[in-house]
Amino acid sequence: MRHEQIPHPIEHHIQDAFAAEGTVYAFSPARLRARVSLFQGGFPGLVTYAVKANDHPLVLQTLVDAGMQAFDVASVAEMQRVREINPTAVLHYHNPVRSRQEIECAKRFGVRSWSIDDKTELDKLGDLPKGSEIAVRFKLPMQGAAYDFGEKFGTTPEVAAELLKIVAARGYVPCLTFHPGTQCTDHTAWARHIKAAVQICEAAGVRIARLNVGGGFAADRGVVYPDLSPVFAEIAQAKDRYFGTEAPELVCEPGRSMVSDSFSVMLSVKAVRPNGAVILNDGIYGALAEWRDMAAIGTRLIRVYDRHGVQRKDELRPRVVFGPTCDSLDRVTQPMALPKSIAEGDVIVVDGMGAYSMSLACEFNGYGAIHVIKLEEF
Repeated sequence: MRHEQIPHPIEHHIQDAFAAEGTVYAFSPARLRARVSLFQGGFPGLVTYAVKANDHPLVLQTLVDAGMQAFDVASVAEMQRVREINPTAVLHYHNPVRSRQEIECAKRFGVRSWSIDDKTELDKLGDLPKGSEIAVRFKLPMQGAAYDFGEKFGTTPEVAAELLKIVAARGYVPCLTFHPGTQCTDHTAWARHIKAAVQICEAAGVRIARLNVGGGFAADRGVVYPDLSPVFAEIAQAKDRYFGTEAPELVCEPGRSMVSDSFSVMLSVKAVRPNGAVILNDGIYGALAEWRDMAAIGTRLIRVYDRHGVQRKDELRPRVVFGPTCDSLDRVTQPMALPKSIAEGDVIVVDGMGAYSMSLACEFNGYGAIHVIKLEEF
């Protein structure tokens, strides 16, 4: 499955970054539609969107227009945002830990699928409408991912089997779910989890209706473009190999990989310090929040333009990069390779910034203003 190269006319908007007081995000609906097409055409089951990655109305509207009808929501606020765009969307509430107030709100929103990872959380759900799905979330040791969701959510296969029995005995639609970890580049991780899901079902004596294989699909970080074809193929083959004729329907919930490359961010250079460090108008309290915990994006996705909109293409050198706040921790953990000639007033364009950059941004120290422009279609 080839990566479709979508025109990216951001160069026509460089001047917007010079004029803006804050960070400018450029959104490409065409790129997002291409990702929807890739998942819906390649994944062997239902594709839902993990709203936490980016809940901007333009994103949600584009997804709905592209045919996305099911959404993975992690909070009441996310339910509301989806309902504002599509009142009939299917909602999967797969945050396994909820307050009782959140549960009651979710019931009013008509959530169809829930996840749990211990009996207390199952009991808190109370009475659910007939036909409600409850997916037991299990975990395995992480391999090939950037960080491990299993540290917070999921239970052992042994406990998962006991929970699955209880779910079935209470008359709900029994399902299983897992997450292989963020930015997972080991496609066999999904196969290991699917094999474990079969063993859980056998131990419980329960046939599940659906298996949610989570998110974790890798997005482009500017080093090696991740081909999702082997992942989709591995999932399909593992389902048939391990479940056979009793295979459940499959569900996935991409967030990062769905929305990441549909946004670019334009950052202004406030100063170049005598030691070569660069101070930007945004940092780890804003667009670069994830760069504190994950390696900075590779040079393929980074471009620098001068005040006249001309791209700087001279020799790159590693530079320490700080955000604008008075907090010395507002620093990208790894040096960024930037042109030797970079200067105050330049604009740095970073592609692949659609996931979590806006979601995690705050207004610490009075910074954090966000401007979103919609790129023209060609």
